[in-house]
Order: sequence, then C-alpha cells, then structure tokens
Amino acid sequence: MSDEGAASAAGAASGAEVAEAASGVGERHASWLELFFDLVVVVAVAQLAHRLQHPTWGDVALFAILYYAVWSIWTSLTLYSNVRAEKTHLRSMLIGMFGIAVMAAAAPDVAHAIPGVGTHDKWFIAAYITCRVSASRSLQAASTVMTAWPAAQLGAGLTPWFASLGVEGEWRYYLWGLGIALDVTFSILQSRRPERLVKEMTAQADRLRARELRRAARGGKILEARYLEAPKVAVLDPAHLGERLGLFVIIVLGEAVMQVVIASSGLNWDWPLGLAAVAGFGLIVSLWWLTLQYGLSAVPEIHERGLKPYIALPAHYAMTAGITATAAGLGVVASAPAEHLHGGISWVLCGGLAVYFASSTVLGVASRAGRRWIWGWAVPSIVVPLLVAAIAGLVPAWSVVALLLVVALWRVVYKPAAPTVVPA
Repeated sequence: MSDEGAASAAGAASGAEVAEAASGVGERHASWLELFFDLVVVVAVAQLAHRLQHPTWGDVALFAILYYAVWSIWTSLTLYSNVRAEKTHLRSMLIGMFGIAVMAAAAPDVAHAIPGVGTHDKWFIAAYITCRVSASRSLQAASTVMTAWPAAQLGAGLTPWFASLGVEGEWRYYLWGLGIALDVTFSILQSRRPERLVKEMTAQADRLRARELRRAARGGKILEARYLEAPKVAVLDPAHLGERLGLFVIIVLGEAVMQVVIASSGLNWDWPLGLAAVAGFGLIVSLWWLTLQYGLSAVPEIHERGLKPYIALPAHYAMTAGITATAAGLGVVASAPAEHLHGGISWVLCGGLAVYFASSTVLGVASRAGRRWIWGWAVPSIVVPLLVAAIAGLVPAWSVVALLLVVALWRVVYKPAAPTVVPA
C-alpha cells in the first residue's frame, strides 16, 4: 500500500487515540506473529465465501453474521497488538488464531445439520465467545481504555451469544444478529463520547482498587501492581493500523483470485472462460488499485483529513464483506461462464460490489469529499451494479463480470479537478 493509502487507512485511528509519530523513530510494521495470525483468517474467509455459492437471502444474512464474528475477533486482536506493540502476548494471539480456525472449520455446517451429528453451531459459539473474552481480558490487563472501538474491550454484545447456547432453530441466529447490533451500537455511541467511557472505566478501576486494598489490608499483603495502575486511553499507531487494515483487504482480494483459479481447473478453456477470467482479474486489480491509490476508503483526496473510528471500522467490515461476496460470485461465473446467472448468485456478485462502493461513498460523504466525485462517480458505482444484477439472468455470466469491470474502471479513471489558480 502507498504512503497515501496507509495514511487514509490510518484515519480509522484518528483523534485522541492516535499517537503522533515521534521524529527520528522508524515506522512500525506488522510483526511475524501478526502475519502468522492472518493465515487462519485466509482460511476463514474462504470457508465463508463458499456459503454464498448457492445463496438464499437467509444465507446472505447468516454470512454477514458469521463474517462479522471473524472480523470482530481479528479487529479486537489487531487493536490489542497495535497498542501493546512488542508487549503483545503470544498466548493471546494464539488463542485467537486457534479460535478462528475452529470457527472456520465449523462455518460450513452452521445451520446445516450433518446426519447423525447435527450442526456445529455450538462449536462456533464457544470459539467466538472464548476469543472475544480472551481479547477483552488482554486489553484490560494492559490498563488501557479502547475508545476507538470499545466492543473490542468490553464485549457488549456477548450476552445474546451466551443465551443462544440454550436456543435451537432460527431464533439462535436472531440472537447472534442482536449481539452484533449491540456490539456496533455500543461502540458507535461510546466512541463518539470517549471522555465518558474513560470516566466510567476509571471509576470502575477505583472501586476495584479500593476493594483490593481492603482485602490486602486484612491479609497483611501488598497490593498487586496491576491494581495500582490507573487506566489510560489506548494510544494507537496510525501507520501500523493502516497497514493491518490494508492487509485484510489483500486477504479478501486474494480469496477472489483463488475462487477464479480453482473454478477454472478441470474445465475446457474456451473463449467464454477466457473472457470471464480476464474480466474477473481486471475487477480484482481495479479494487486493489483503488486501495493502493486512495487507501481503504477508496475516496480520492481525503487521506489528510482522517476518519472517525466509529465510521471507518464498520465501513471496513462492510467493504471487505462486499469483496468476499463478489469473490464468491466470480467463482460461480468461472465455473460456467457461458451460462446465465440465476437465483441469488447474481445479487451476491453484483450486490457485493455495490456494498463495497456504498461503504466507500459513506466514507466520502463523512470526510466531505467533493460533490463532483460523489454524484459523478460514487453514486453511479452503487446503482449500476444493482442494475446489472437485475438483467444478469438475460446475458451470459462472463458479460456480467465485464459490466462490473466497467463500473470499477469508471472509479479508477477518475481524475481530481485541477486546483483553481488565483492570479497574484
């Protein structure tokens, strides 16, 4: 990712949470541990993409829930490692890695009963809760207050997930959705007023310290150091966070490449497949180029302004989920490029791209991007994929991807207006 791209991505960490780079200090990059951790996310994204290859609207909704579960663990541990840097605990990262691996293995069988076994729902629930609690405890042990995305530390939406262990059928998935809604709502509300969250966490720490002081006095012991340290606002490293968020985008783009490659194996490499492959690869490259050129927001000329975490992080979830959905659709197209797309797959393919560009548009509006870009490039890139989805059943599958490529290229060819020169 370019320097501008990293700066734009780092806008998610703007505000009081962002540490200014100290002069003379080298820029921090993702550690080997973090890159190793990302490997299991690659597998999880691939497993979730497979769920969208023969979708119903219920499948799409469940995909969004399962994808959030994986994304939230990755985000929580990414924020943790960003704050703790070289003090990151290996155990915390490995617990998260193993938990996501269990979730990835269980994901295909969530809501799908295996004869004689049943679903793997409870394995998914247990792994998710374990990872979220572990990440939360790791942040709390560091005596920091994660005002950028409080759900990473406080787990506001975990209660419905616990409750779902005792519920069977579709109500279980409604509870998961409720948990996610609580997570996101809590984080947005608390992030907008970080001083209130810091005050509440400080008061809670004071009560805990007073209780432990009384216990220590009764037992004639010295109070442990972790109770003496007052909580402080977590200070994020913007360059590192930008790199980590960008690497997640690379993961989902890699999934798109893999879907096309695997689907092409064992087929007759005729011209429809060739056109589908070239158009699909062009679409992937275009999305990568937008990230390289403009950062995660894919919005030109906003990298210097920064974005609030409560806007940027949900947008990152939606954008990467949209790319994953598009990747699943590209795999289906590559497997039968001359056929017509039927059922929900056309909406998954085209809707995923529309979600990606819609999220980018929200970020553009939030950062006060120019009206020329919003109405001439951003809004059309949302509307046109949906129109393509509406006619997808009437044209060959490869042509659907070709039309989506045109939409992406429309965003790529955008050139900012030349600044007006005022005569001296």
